[in-house]
Parts: sequence; structure tokens; C-alpha cells
Amino acid sequence: MSITKEAELIGMKLVSEAVALTLKEMRNYAKPGMTTKQLDDFGAKVLANLGAKSAPSLTYGFPGATCISVNHEIAHGIPSEKIILQEGDLINIDVSAELNGFWSDNGGSFVLGADTHKHTSLVEASKRILKTAIGQIKGGVKIADIGRLIETEAKKSGYRVIRNLTGHGVGRSLHEEPSEIPNFYDRYNTERFRKNSVVAVETFIATHSTMAETQKDGWTLTGNKGGYVAQHEHTIIVTSDKPVILTEMNEIWN
Repeated sequence: MSITKEAELIGMKLVSEAVALTLKEMRNYAKPGMTTKQLDDFGAKVLANLGAKSAPSLTYGFPGATCISVNHEIAHGIPSEKIILQEGDLINIDVSAELNGFWSDNGGSFVLGADTHKHTSLVEASKRILKTAIGQIKGGVKIADIGRLIETEAKKSGYRVIRNLTGHGVGRSLHEEPSEIPNFYDRYNTERFRKNSVVAVETFIATHSTMAETQKDGWTLTGNKGGYVAQHEHTIIVTSDKPVILTEMNEIWN
């Protein structure tokens, strides 16, 4: 969507604060021995208390309030009573929601407790690359150039990017134009970021894989070559200068 009046800005701020706070609270609540279903139930309560409704549930009938992906899972992990969180797990939580007709999206990967499997460097690379990319976004900038920056920075850090998962426009629905903000340079993509538009920018930084594949459950995504992936995502408003980071309250950069 494009922000054209004060009421739209207020609406986007409120829903963005809801998803950001939910992500932050879920990250703080996660503990070894907990199931991903317990973590999702907690997130669902936080969203409900803020008056927000789960976007993946509303839009796609996703079987959970949030997407929780563990270790080799990249994204869209289904909360389950069978998945028990362990010390050192690489966990990704993606929270998107609707509130008063406005939609926002954010996510982040983190290591649970002690980094026994040495995932921290991957997580930090994803955070750093997202921050660098968002810092370069303003009206008129080519979307493809941001993709090139993300891919270049990933390679510099010794990683790859997932090519078939992308950022996207957001605001009046969960996915809007631009439909794709890739993590790589797509020379056929001639779109530019538009001033006052709202977009969700996300990194998918990988150790081995370059493509995400859907598993038998119809939702969970894993890498085509295995390994691990860290994702971080903010919803922002594009301006003529530095963007407004609507989901900054999630503290993924802290």
C-alpha cells in the first residue's frame, strides 16, 4: 500500500507494533523443553490481547497463529506438540497479523540458549545484511539493486541466499505489490521502490541451500541442499531518505 493520509500511518504503526511486540515476547518466552505449539499458543494470546488476528491463519488457513521453524526448517514451520525445543536450536519465528484492516509482517532467527551448534555467525550475518539493505532503500532505488546488495554481502560472509523466498509489499493485505523483493540480483526486475509505499524486507541467508522446497505437510520449507538458514524481516515505509522501520520494536537488531 501507499501511505496517503494520517489515518493510514496510524493504522500501520498500530499493527506493526502488535507484530513486533509479539515477536519480541515470543523470543523471550522460548525455553528448552517447550513445544513449538506452546510457544505459538503464547504468541496467539499476545496478538489477541493487542486486538490483532493472525495473518497466515486468516489468509491461507495456516494451522497456527505464527510460523515457527526449527533447525533445518527455513520457514512456514507448523507449531506442533511433537517438536520440543532444545538448547542450541536455531529457531525462526515469523509473525504477521491484521488489525483494523491493516497488515504487517516481521520475523527473526535466533539461537536458543547456549550456541552449542555454532549458529551465531549465521544469525548475525542475516541481521547485519538486513540492516545494510534497509539502509539503502528509498524512493527510486531499483529493487534489483537491493537484491544484488543482499547477495553480495552474503557471499562476502561465506553464505548463500535462498532465491525463491522474497520480501513483498504489505499494508491492506499480507502480500501486495511489489510481489517480490528478492535476495539476489534479478536483471529482469525493473521495478523501483516507491516513496510512501509499505514493504516487508527480509533476508534468507543460507549455509548450503539456494532454493526452498515444500515438505509433505504442505507448509514447512527446507533447503534443497540442506544446511541452515537465518531469516530476519522488518516492515518499513519507503521515503525519499532513510525508511521508517515500523516493526523496530521487535528488537531483532539489539
